[in-house]
Amino acid sequence: MTFKTVYNASVSEEPSNQRRCRRSFPWRAVFAVVTGLGFVATGLNHFLNPDLYIKIIPPVFPDAPLLVIISGVAEIAGGMGLLIRPLRRAAGWGLIALLIAVFPANVYMAVVPGLVPNLHIPVWLLWLRLPLQGVFIVWVWFVAIRRPARF
Repeated sequence: MTFKTVYNASVSEEPSNQRRCRRSFPWRAVFAVVTGLGFVATGLNHFLNPDLYIKIIPPVFPDAPLLVIISGVAEIAGGMGLLIRPLRRAAGWGLIALLIAVFPANVYMAVVPGLVPNLHIPVWLLWLRLPLQGVFIVWVWFVAIRRPARF
């Protein structure tokens, strides 16, 4: 081992804060996996309990069963996309579009709370769900789209 080898190993060309960032725990990746699995589970639920989703689609939208299938497939595909790093950004944009597209169903469910029999969710919780849609959008943006800061 020469002096040059030891010196090069001990002195890096990149600033110490970049080395530290590179070694930190990959929270965004973990959150992306958890979020992706959540979307996959919710998408699968569209096929396990389609009546729930059909009933909360506002009547102005045509062919509610087809919309439930489309949204279920989109949630599964978007969730799986979050699990695959090269697809994560595109999946994030798709999931944000989906979250915006299904918002009328959330509003309809809050305005007409008795749509789903045997679903015992307090009305205040249905209304609280509406601003949470914005939180979900920001969350997906954070885990899938936001570029990490460069130090």
